[in-house]
Amino acid sequence: MKVKENSVSAFDAKTHLSQLLHEVERGRAITITRRGKAVARLVPAAEEDVASVDDILTELSAIRERVEGSYDIKELINEGRKR
Repeated sequence: MKVKENSVSAFDAKTHLSQLLHEVERGRAITITRRGKAVARLVPAAEEDVASVDDILTELSAIRERVEGSYDIKELINEGRKR
């Protein structure tokens, strides 16, 4: 597999995906090319993308505060079943 300046052809990427993933796990970003033009990048996944349960609950509370009026969930479910 030819990795030139952190890039690899689409054919080689398909053929050697496992090896490329090991490189990306080590922190290397790799550009995938087709006919010499960049079409995609393999980059390490950012661990900070995962939201904590506390963050999610805080966001849900903020959404609830913005909703006007009150709703009875069971009533809405039953209404949906009638249709």
